Amino acid sequence: MPATDIQQTAPRWPQGNRSCVALAFDLDGPTGDAMLDGSIWRNPSYFTLGSYGPWRALGRLLDMLGDRKVPATFFVPAWVVENWPEQCAAIVARGHEIGYHGYKHEAFWTLDADGQRAVMERSARVFDEYLGIRPVGFRTPSGDWGPDTIRVLMEAGVRYSSSMRGDDRPYLLHTAGMAEPMVEIPGRWEMDDYASLAYHRNPNFPASLDRIASYDTTLDNWRREFDGSHRDGLCLTTLFHPKVSGKPGRIALLESLIDHMHEQGGVWFATCRDVAQWWRMNNADHASPTSQEASR
Repeated sequence: MPATDIQQTAPRWPQGNRSCVALAFDLDGPTGDAMLDGSIWRNPSYFTLGSYGPWRALGRLLDMLGDRKVPATFFVPAWVVENWPEQCAAIVARGHEIGYHGYKHEAFWTLDADGQRAVMERSARVFDEYLGIRPVGFRTPSGDWGPDTIRVLMEAGVRYSSSMRGDDRPYLLHTAGMAEPMVEIPGRWEMDDYASLAYHRNPNFPASLDRIASYDTTLDNWRREFDGSHRDGLCLTTLFHPKVSGKPGRIALLESLIDHMHEQGGVWFATCRDVAQWWRMNNADHASPTSQEASR
């Protein structure tokens, strides 16, 4: 795309910043398929791999974000809130946002509308009871959703999602019968730490990932993704996981990445909630992807 076209389509961010970064972490803990089918209780090593996230890595991440004075959004399964309430409360106490991420990391595309509503209602009760909050954001645990999901989310009070891949800027998702659209803040698999750093023997997830990429290469990849987004004035969000990238050696990658972003200048660091609110107020006429794209 010619530079003039990029300038015409690039958003204008608050305080005249060139681009937007919404750091986001999925605090999954040990939830997921093994939790849902009960096999986790026969595999204590998998449980400890997951519980490392809220139990040990989260505090390290919060300190790192505090040192660099950047906000973040944590998408948290409600079961994790129930089992590590003090750690999750620290997220809110330190000025960050918490969003919905299922109850036990359910695949929403496998649930009918009533099943999805049940997950959202249970999650809402947990967040209210343990943290005294009602989230407005959601990230689908499975990276996909069904035809009823947008309506279910909006009925549950969700005002933005960070689940799909239809653009490199936020966009609006409309559904019949709902007066206002939902804002989608699309993520990128390139900014998912699982792709480079995850290693699980059993269960084998992600499938066939039996190696860990070079840390230098991983950091270079992430920097290049940010550099392109910043050059074109776009919005970059991440799909990082405390249990994956919040370890002592790997957190240095996040530190270097954020420092690199700061060095470029002109970056609006914001929670996903603030990005969604600003986008809704300033880009109501922004063209959305087609319905087919928006569901991916």
